[in-house]
Amino acid sequence: MTAGPRTTTGLRTTTGPRITPGRPAVAADRAAARRMRQALAEELPRVREAALAWRNGLAGLFLGLLGFGLVKGRTDVGELAAPYDALVGGMLLLSLVCGAVGALYLLRAAHGRPAATAASGPRVSAAALYAGDHVEAGRALRAMLRGVVLTLACGALLVTGVALTWYGPDKAEPRLLVRTPAGTECGEPLRTERGVLVLRTGTGEARVPLADATALLPVDTCPGAGSRNG
Repeated sequence: MTAGPRTTTGLRTTTGPRITPGRPAVAADRAAARRMRQALAEELPRVREAALAWRNGLAGLFLGLLGFGLVKGRTDVGELAAPYDALVGGMLLLSLVCGAVGALYLLRAAHGRPAATAASGPRVSAAALYAGDHVEAGRALRAMLRGVVLTLACGALLVTGVALTWYGPDKAEPRLLVRTPAGTECGEPLRTERGVLVLRTGTGEARVPLADATALLPVDTCPGAGSRNG
């Protein structure tokens, strides 16, 4: 770039820019341009192939997780004690949402957005086509990364929810504390038989005549399972 002719505007003198050709391209410049065009042409297919590979790999992982979840364990979330039942339900719901959104992102990365292909006329240059593919490759790459993160989060939530379902504490059954002149019995009420209350205690079944009971108290936990206190 060299200085152009000077022009005078009022009391100020400005110099206009002049653009001149650069040095002629050499063989190295032409080779670099070819490599750049080839890299731009192959960029989007490479991202699509990577997204397909991640999708297939994560699908195999989830087949393994499905088999893991079918191992015998507690099947009714309602058997869990509070707040574990609500926690497991929330984890399973969040896992479903993460898995669905992650799958959509992976599909977006592997196949693109559903859209009609615009007809390219003779005025559309190769540089414009490469630029469009480069922008789409960036979008596909971001969608793939989000899909992978969400899918792995789905798997982690699923495994945690299943583990809590297996090993979480059982919902406590109602306990009944019965006081009699002979002592105190506490346990899970099972049935009554001819005026006798049958309780399930830590040492087995205990029978308490209701006629001898001086107090019946519902409790969360028993002070001493199956024990008689004088």
